[in-house]
Amino acid sequence: MYESLKFSLNRLKNNKVFELSVVAVIIISALEIGAKTFDLTDSAVSVTDILDIFITVFFLFELSIRFIAEEDKKGFFKKGWNIFDTLVVIISLIPINDSEMALLARLVRVFRVLRMVSVVPELRILINSLIKALPQLGYVILLMFIIFYIYAAIGSFMFAQINPVLWGDIAISMLTLFRVMTFEDWTDIQYETMDVYPMSWIFYLSFIFFTAFAFLNMVIGIVVNVMEEEHALERSAKEPSMTELQNEIRELKTMISELKK
Repeated sequence: MYESLKFSLNRLKNNKVFELSVVAVIIISALEIGAKTFDLTDSAVSVTDILDIFITVFFLFELSIRFIAEEDKKGFFKKGWNIFDTLVVIISLIPINDSEMALLARLVRVFRVLRMVSVVPELRILINSLIKALPQLGYVILLMFIIFYIYAAIGSFMFAQINPVLWGDIAISMLTLFRVMTFEDWTDIQYETMDVYPMSWIFYLSFIFFTAFAFLNMVIGIVVNVMEEEHALERSAKEPSMTELQNEIRELKTMISELKK
């Protein structure tokens, strides 16, 4: 009986309509959270409260389906996104009103929107890729800091007398260079120094090339490379192992024997 229930719930979990329903409820949850930031009438507050209860119950129901349908129950909680979903659902059960934990409950309800990541595989791959790319990105950030430091020192030595507010010391110079890198009125800074040093445009353009263009392409290249690896892992994970195939055959035999009875 349990095996047939698990088989049915597994089919439901992988059903496209069910997956779209979960996504729809997450979107409704996001809209409900946004609505609560406005001044609402009493009737609107009642509607959002009812929606909140419905969303919480639905997420609890959906999480239960995923857990029961899971073949490896212990392995279910070894996955980071499953732990995140479980914590969000459990803390969402805390009543918002008349509770010392009300603030925590409200904050956790905001994070329910992040459940979209665990539901949509493409978003999950993207986040996992960004996390796995962090060690490699660390070296890029270190190299960027070195470039920033060198240019900040040069800028402080050359332009401090022109505008001490922007180039007074190396720390302020690094903030100014960050402004240049993000293209926030950087031409005003450039033209101010060009009045004294006409060739100072080389300083700015070379810095922009190294930071805004070269480093950006390096970051994109690292993330894309890791994403390709994640896609390959995702495809291999979808292919059933011999043990899983044997378990499915065993479940089918159990269901057939139960039907014969």
